Amino acid sequence: MDGGVRQAGGAAAQAVRLIESFRRFPVQDVTSAVMLAALDARQRFRLSYWDAAVIEAARAMGCTEVLSEDLSDGHDYAGVRVSNPFR
Repeated sequence: MDGGVRQAGGAAAQAVRLIESFRRFPVQDVTSAVMLAALDARQRFRLSYWDAAVIEAARAMGCTEVLSEDLSDGHDYAGVRVSNPFR
């Protein structure tokens, strides 16, 4: 067996372990409901779709606060408040 193949197999196994370790954290799937809410929030709050998707995914998970250095610190998006953790 080629050393590169073994190395790639080891890297793949390491990636699988890393991804499995992330499973201890709750993750919000990008559902059609989240996407539609993000499209609405994009227009309502004049955000990029991706920023709106973060806000709406947080809302779907029941979060009331999002940590972000990109969104406006202290801004409240209809019940989801942004905090910049670096301030």
